Amino acid sequence: MDSNDPGGGGKKPPAGPAFYHGHGLGNDYLVFESAARGGEPGWPVTGGAVRMICRKGVGPGSDGIVLLSSRHPADGVFRARGYNPDGSEFERSGNGLRVLASHLHRAGLVGRRPFAVRLGGLAPVQMTVHEADRAGRYDVSVEMGRAEVGLVAVDAERSLLDARGRAVRPSGEAVEFVPVSVGNPHAVVFSGGDVIEEIGPFLSTHPAFRSGVNVQLAGVEAPGRLAIRVWERGAGPTSASGTSACAAAVAAVWTGRIKPGPVQVRMDGGTLVVQIATGLDIGLRGPVEEIADGRLTDAYMERLRRLPA
Repeated sequence: MDSNDPGGGGKKPPAGPAFYHGHGLGNDYLVFESAARGGEPGWPVTGGAVRMICRKGVGPGSDGIVLLSSRHPADGVFRARGYNPDGSEFERSGNGLRVLASHLHRAGLVGRRPFAVRLGGLAPVQMTVHEADRAGRYDVSVEMGRAEVGLVAVDAERSLLDARGRAVRPSGEAVEFVPVSVGNPHAVVFSGGDVIEEIGPFLSTHPAFRSGVNVQLAGVEAPGRLAIRVWERGAGPTSASGTSACAAAVAAVWTGRIKPGPVQVRMDGGTLVVQIATGLDIGLRGPVEEIADGRLTDAYMERLRRLPA
């Protein structure tokens, strides 16, 4: 989790009441659009409002929110911002982007040709909806850009780690990890002795990571195949994560555990395919499924407006 403003620091536009709900391997996102499109009052995209909406029982509930700023951008690049369930803004989300792509396709805004999306303040990524069926299932890929490996890439303070760049637990045991950035920060742990419920919260909030870090517990199952468990900053354990799948595949290639090329990454929710080039350029592909269309009531949005940020 972090508290930076990858969207560029400007005032956040209100979101409209209508939303689309979709998931990638159980990792679900709500897609809202700017209130300006419908010309009606919306709700302020504050941390408090995001937390309430994402919390099941008091809101629709989800693993995050993607806010689309415009359906018809002048330059052809769709712009969006993304939010974790704790209200913080994320820089990149493979599943969030792919759920957004399914929304754009079903709304008739994109077809089968590649299109560009800018999430937050990062460079645009190319996306393609390869297939879409009447059952609300999509096959979506996204070119995630070039990964970086190293403590600098994940904005880590080396002085808060041991001499070998490892995180030291209160017990004195050192945890070795591979720091990877795929637009957001990750710490990939190759270990058979840890469980994600222990190593995840320890590393994700470790003071060495100034902006927090997403954590993957990874193991090689076969050539070109990984199994991982995921702990997302700002969310906790998740059934699947696109950027986590990418980071784990990059770490496996970087450390020589797997050769460059297609890597199948199995998570609790299912498998994504990550393509790793020798220069660490990444492609991500996998399924998305529709869940629902919905609309926040006027009374609910009024409660959101009264929440503290």
